[in-house]
Amino acid sequence: MTDTRPGPRLRHGRASLAISFFVQGAIFALLVTRIPALQDRYGISDGLLPLFLAAVPVLAGVGSVATEHLVKRVRPGRVLRRVQPVVSLALLAAGSGTKVWQLAAALAVFGLTVGALDASMNMLGVSLQRAYGRSIMLGFHAAYSLGGIAGASLAWVGAHWDLPLPVLYAPLVAALVPVAFVAARWYADDEGRPSAAGTAEHSAVSMKLLLPLCLVMAFAYIGDSTVSNWSAKYLEDVLHSSDQLATVPYNVYMVTTLLGRSFGDLGVRRFGAAAVVRAGALLAAGGFAVVAAAPGAWVGMLGFTLLGLGLCVLVPQTFAAAGRLFPGASDAAIARLNIFNYVGFLIGSPLVGALGGAWSYRGAMLVPLALVLVTLAYARSFSAAPARYGDGHERPRTVDVG
Repeated sequence: MTDTRPGPRLRHGRASLAISFFVQGAIFALLVTRIPALQDRYGISDGLLPLFLAAVPVLAGVGSVATEHLVKRVRPGRVLRRVQPVVSLALLAAGSGTKVWQLAAALAVFGLTVGALDASMNMLGVSLQRAYGRSIMLGFHAAYSLGGIAGASLAWVGAHWDLPLPVLYAPLVAALVPVAFVAARWYADDEGRPSAAGTAEHSAVSMKLLLPLCLVMAFAYIGDSTVSNWSAKYLEDVLHSSDQLATVPYNVYMVTTLLGRSFGDLGVRRFGAAAVVRAGALLAAGGFAVVAAAPGAWVGMLGFTLLGLGLCVLVPQTFAAAGRLFPGASDAAIARLNIFNYVGFLIGSPLVGALGGAWSYRGAMLVPLALVLVTLAYARSFSAAPARYGDGHERPRTVDVG
């Protein structure tokens, strides 16, 4: 009987990439959870703050586009090795300056490099999944969620003890940068990639074919940004919870996201990617419905629990589906798809805020609900159709399940 277990190089590559996802989750959480402290440090007005925050995803989109062209010359692993330390150092720079222009420069570097980082990490994940021959993408994003929980917890400690941002960030960056450097030694980014001969046949990325996945990505991040930006305000202002209880929904959301991603790969292997995406979309829609109709805070938190379990599967499976759809040009497809991560992030929070102010926040929750349900119409894009991998042969449906 042929041994189909992955070899040591693939296992080491998988572990090292999971570490990189964890580090990035922690770094990003340390930035977004301490935005009020950054605002106070630099004396930025409430009117100017949204411009700073919007610039980061816009520049991240530019970084993702640049990475599509960069990986034509160098492998994604090399890109990730270079940009991950820069992202961490940009966080430290953002927390250590004293002038507004210094913050602007640090956030510009952070945005450009985080776009390259997100794109290259997911390129590596898709190629490793292809080499494994089974679903492992959700596990990488589970590591990101775990890093986010760790980073948010450390940020809470910093806020609780009133630590200056340089005092909080410096030791964490000093610890995380070497970890990322060491992990980068074992990236396996030449595994699971089509040969040069096979790539020519599949070199073009059709945006018409990619568009359904782009929409799913944007809708998923509209839902995610709704939770991250409005859950506390919704519980406190609409459901009349206490200040302390209002901080709980996002933590619950993060924990259930971690749980869903930790076990999601098993579901994909058992039922297929399309079935898992459909179930996730229905759970997320149910979560928004519960939040919109909740009579009190505890029922509202049940809704946010469902949201975490539902939304958590959509983004990893969308990247995996792009890799299957364009097996000879998966890097380019992922770089373009990654842009819609930032599109959703940019649209989601202002959209819900505008609707909440003009109408009601309960009504505003119906918009991400409807968008998540649209995902059901695109679920067939996640089906594991046979795909050639550059050697003139096709792998069976039962193996490449995304």
